[in-house]
Amino acid sequence: MKNLPVGIQTFSKIIEDDYLYVDKTEIARSLIERYEYIFLSRPRRFGKSLFLDTLKNIFEGNQKLFRGLLIEKQWNWDIKYPVIKISFSGGIHSKDDLEEDLLHILKSNEERLELECEDKSKAKYFFAELIQKAFKKYQQKVVILIDEYDKPILDNIENIPEALIIRDGMRDFYTKIKENDEYLRFTFLTGVSKFSKVSLFSGLNNLEDISLNPDYGNICGYTQPDVDTIFAPYLEGVDMEEVKRWYNGYNFLGDKVYNPYDILLFIRNQKMFKNYWFETGTPRFLIELIKKNNYFVPKLNKLRVNESLVNSFNLENLNLETILFQAGYLTIKRLLSTGMGVSYELGFPNKEVQISFNDYLLQEITTVSDKESIRCELLDIINGGDVRSLEPVIKRLFSSIAYNNFTNNYIESYEGFYASVLYAYFASIGVDIIAEDVSNKGRIDLTLKTQERTFLFEFKVTDQEPLEQIRKMKYYEKYDGERYLIGIVFDPKARNVSKFEWERV
Repeated sequence: MKNLPVGIQTFSKIIEDDYLYVDKTEIARSLIERYEYIFLSRPRRFGKSLFLDTLKNIFEGNQKLFRGLLIEKQWNWDIKYPVIKISFSGGIHSKDDLEEDLLHILKSNEERLELECEDKSKAKYFFAELIQKAFKKYQQKVVILIDEYDKPILDNIENIPEALIIRDGMRDFYTKIKENDEYLRFTFLTGVSKFSKVSLFSGLNNLEDISLNPDYGNICGYTQPDVDTIFAPYLEGVDMEEVKRWYNGYNFLGDKVYNPYDILLFIRNQKMFKNYWFETGTPRFLIELIKKNNYFVPKLNKLRVNESLVNSFNLENLNLETILFQAGYLTIKRLLSTGMGVSYELGFPNKEVQISFNDYLLQEITTVSDKESIRCELLDIINGGDVRSLEPVIKRLFSSIAYNNFTNNYIESYEGFYASVLYAYFASIGVDIIAEDVSNKGRIDLTLKTQERTFLFEFKVTDQEPLEQIRKMKYYEKYDGERYLIGIVFDPKARNVSKFEWERV
């Protein structure tokens, strides 16, 4: 079997060294023939850099690399284009170093294209001259490929004033693309986030965004047919339904796809189910936004947003849902058509992200030393239906929360704090979870489902009968199998559970 291309983003290395390759060249050909200016947003480690390098080799006419691939007989290899490739994927970019970084990248392109530019006083002037001289020398229009165009901005996202300075500098740089339109054949930018055209692309407003174009939903990532065929020899004996639950589920309006990094690392690590993608980058900044904005965490499970919210990243007004979607922590669960246009239902893409994100959130809001023990106990209780053992575990987990997390003004509302903590704990053990589950008679605060059992939770923060509403409205009637009704009352002064009731129906 071929070696797995873990971490390899160079197309020629994959082909020449005979690594496994999932053929994306037909998608590449379609893009090249239909568009001239393209933008693509995808989460980190999704294969953007490899796809960009594949485009580079197509335009440079490296036919020998494409033998046996779908594009081989569909492309005129006699025409070769000069390619300027700019990548920000390596290292951390600061405001002070950005200009020097750009000059270094452009110098590398100058040498590869065997050109000699005169005006290198600023990167934007160097860039413009490089385009023009490449066109003049090779007598072909120029191809521009920019990888991780937004990384210098995102590297500084925790320092908004500095990020704004970098954004404005990048805008001046990218403006040179449109100014040199007459010399260009094809331009493709990739990144994690999509900034509004006003804030970053005002000088490049002819970009067509294909990030949620159904025709290109599979441009990055592995589809289920890819996994079932190309990876079949590597996955013999594996429970494929569990693989789907753990790693499939990203939706960009094409097929559901896997993050390639997950599949490759899963195979290389003896098929152990772990958080391979998640552990490559921590969402600390996002957790701080959740805490700062008193965000109701259960909303993340079934979040409804309009099209503009997922499509626009605004540094002056950071929106948590937008960042979570573009960074890959949430994905599209359903496309909704309304009288006001398109909207989306978002949620965690798969078990890996659900478990890992909520576990990371718990690390930030609890101080308990045996958090893993609590999570294991909760999982055993849910799997075994031992509800009578749930009360002491819940009391223990609330006792573990740092005092300063109780000082925010949302503490009086179960929707703000108590339900968020319980939701994060249950979500972090990987069970199916529904926040504010809707029935034909109202809403249930929290529902957990296993193959055999359903648990329906009602939360209160005043001295009420917590099960009264569930009994009265008969929320449980929509579910089959064993059903448990659980009512919990929280005492804000004691900062813990004051009443715990349950019954089986």
